[in-house]
Amino acid sequence: MNFAALRQRLFTYALALACVTPAAGQGPQPPLPTTRLSAGIHLITAEVAATDPGRMRGLMFRESLAPNHGMLFVFDQKAIHCMWMRNTLIPLSVAFIDDEGAIVNIEDMAPRTETSHCARRPVRFALEMEKGWFAKRGIGPGAKLTGLPRPR
Repeated sequence: MNFAALRQRLFTYALALACVTPAAGQGPQPPLPTTRLSAGIHLITAEVAATDPGRMRGLMFRESLAPNHGMLFVFDQKAIHCMWMRNTLIPLSVAFIDDEGAIVNIEDMAPRTETSHCARRPVRFALEMEKGWFAKRGIGPGAKLTGLPRPR
């Protein structure tokens, strides 16, 4: 891991720790703007977390997800981004996605844990769905998603 990636990772952890205080953690955030994605024939409605506060809060404190709904994390920089599940109440699977829309890797995440789940190479996107969503549809690394925002 290069210095810039390590610095980004540490900054992300520090922001996440600073954001999760009793005042900030009183319940789910209001829904974020949504976008439509597709993985082959499978349509996804994804809330878009494209700001630091939105990415830090993510799906924390949510008790459920609607079918075929998830959250798309859009990062400013392409890097080895990591996700965790502090204050997240539902089990999730996260797909790390490159600029071309290809899934790099998928990780299953347990609720209320602080285990890091990281991209295997630099990415700009991560898509969280209910745990097992990708596996149930035969979607794995190399599969392409369409509808992602264009990198700046």
